[in-house]
Amino acid sequence: MEIRFQRLTDSATIPSRGSPGAAGLDLFADQAGVIPARSWGCVTTGIAASLPVDHVGLVWPRSGMAVKHGIDTLAGVIDCDYRGEIKVVLMNHASTDYAYQAASRIAQLVVQRYQPCEAVEVESLGETIRGVKGFGHTGQ
Repeated sequence: MEIRFQRLTDSATIPSRGSPGAAGLDLFADQAGVIPARSWGCVTTGIAASLPVDHVGLVWPRSGMAVKHGIDTLAGVIDCDYRGEIKVVLMNHASTDYAYQAASRIAQLVVQRYQPCEAVEVESLGETIRGVKGFGHTGQ
């Protein structure tokens, strides 16, 4: 599968795989910045993408940033018909500010096929053994 990317700025870095077996493409910051402690910020990448029809781009955290710095991602769905700049919302769970440089790897983009579906309203959903039991229903 081929994913087409467009540079929106001269300083943007096109996503790339960290290794041949990597599931995601690394996303890079277009500019340096800081994510304040216990807060979040929106990081620009300077790129746009053309994902294949019936595919979605999922923005996931980088495990090293999560373990070493407490950095997570938020709002991570890129629809196949979106052509604007990819931006990454980073959450800093740590008690210290997190500084990143331009061209730093900040997240990863995993592209997956999805099955389009239609929402249909019904009177009832039918019975299952679990029923409406939600969070903690197994006692753990």
